[in-house]
Amino acid sequence: MGVKNKKGVIPIMIKYIYSFEKLEAWQNANKLCKSIYQITSKFPHSEMNGLTNQMRRAAISIASNIAEGCGRKLGKEQARFYQYAISSSFELLNQLIIANEIEFIDSYSYLETRKYIQIITFQVNSLSKYTLSASAKTI
Repeated sequence: MGVKNKKGVIPIMIKYIYSFEKLEAWQNANKLCKSIYQITSKFPHSEMNGLTNQMRRAAISIASNIAEGCGRKLGKEQARFYQYAISSSFELLNQLIIANEIEFIDSYSYLETRKYIQIITFQVNSLSKYTLSASAKTI
């Protein structure tokens, strides 16, 4: 990892890793986001402001809401953002189904991505339930 300038890449030292970066759910959501960018890069150019943009935004939203949830102090607030991430997962799945039906993606990519969305949704749901149960114990 590094910062790019005119002379090349300058390595930077990361001194702190935030709590969300340690979560397997966030790591998987981050990988999913990169995968969605690769998949949608093959969509017709005419879809750049349509399905391509919507799928990318939904994928980014999953990882972003997990990260934002980690930044909240109260369990209920954390769980709310985890639920937003789950909702974005459903939105992305819907868009993935449409992309498959109109043959923008092949069946293998569709099934693999769908499976990955399912895994992330289960992970985030578990995180949400844990957060709520942990906050209920401290009240």
